[in-house]
Amino acid sequence: MWSGRHVVVGVSGGIACYKSCYLVRRLVEAGARVDVVLTRNAAEFVRPITFEALSGRPVLSSLWEPGGALAHVRLGQEPDLLIIAPATANLLARVAHGMADDFLTAVLLARTIPALLAPAMNDAMYAASATQANIALLRDRGYAVVGPEIGPLAEGPSDHPGRMSEPDAILRHGLRILRARGPLAGKRVLITAGSTRESIDPVRVISNRSSGKMGFRLAEAAWLRGAEVVLVSGPSSEVSGPEISRRPVESVADLKREVAAQLPTADVLIMAAAPADFTVVAPEATKRPRQGGPITLVLEATEDVLASTRDLRKPGAFIVGFALETGDANAKARAKLERKGLDLIVANDALEPGAGFEVDTNHVTILDRSGIVGTFEGTKSEVAEGILDVVEARLGH
Repeated sequence: MWSGRHVVVGVSGGIACYKSCYLVRRLVEAGARVDVVLTRNAAEFVRPITFEALSGRPVLSSLWEPGGALAHVRLGQEPDLLIIAPATANLLARVAHGMADDFLTAVLLARTIPALLAPAMNDAMYAASATQANIALLRDRGYAVVGPEIGPLAEGPSDHPGRMSEPDAILRHGLRILRARGPLAGKRVLITAGSTRESIDPVRVISNRSSGKMGFRLAEAAWLRGAEVVLVSGPSSEVSGPEISRRPVESVADLKREVAAQLPTADVLIMAAAPADFTVVAPEATKRPRQGGPITLVLEATEDVLASTRDLRKPGAFIVGFALETGDANAKARAKLERKGLDLIVANDALEPGAGFEVDTNHVTILDRSGIVGTFEGTKSEVAEGILDVVEARLGH
């Protein structure tokens, strides 16, 4: 996703400069062309030769260097993205007030391209009203901001924001800026993921093999495309980024309640969860001992959560269902699409090797009312991109 991109990494003078080395290396490894711009103070923390070795390109730090006369204009207007990491309190103040007293601030004043700021400073400096006002002003002027985070600072532990976001988080936000130009940008996307648990007693449950991997990959991919993502997830070991609003649920009843609460404002619903089809009629109030002998469970069907959303959907909302079947998956999925009033349904076969539950790959077929729209196979991240490509194509019409 970074291949062929031209990125300028601006580095101002703070101890977090050491993380910027890793950031530049990751960008280069991903195929980006990286120009590094150092402030004079940044060069006291990390020498220019380090960034030259990592980027394979000359480091720029002065308007008086050879080739620097108009380089600040070129670097502010021709690349795909500007990343300022770390962005110190001093740099933020100078940029917010339109100063161009060194090469980096001149680049930023001349910029016409997207820019991402990664603030890093002492927690009290970050909390200061002047710094907060400067960041608010820069946001209003179109700058994106990632972090800062809570964590150890140069002077010791802290319970308040100030620490620069990790390079991987900065890269994720950079990708979002580059990719958030399609129909999903600015949309509110509600995604469900994982299994549910139906209680037998306070200890034991009925569940299924769903890991939540597909739903989590969809949530990440939708966020990278600029969507505001709410992820309603059953129990799962999968991890979502802090930018995704995760709402944990346990049972089908919990899932229905949370989806109903979120759905009226959702532009897109992608129902990738695997809710239990049955629940115990009368769960035990206490743990049943093994010595009690055989146990008979009376089960009843759970409510169909996706079908129950029909009257709650926002007018014009785009609805995507999932159908994990065993045998004749496409025909069964098509029937579900009609019955539940969906725009698309994603079908796959639970018995197919490398697809379905508890694996990192998938093979799906997407259908609408006219038939098969497309098929996608690969990692669940790749399949998620394919599914969202189809969704965006429909939203763009």
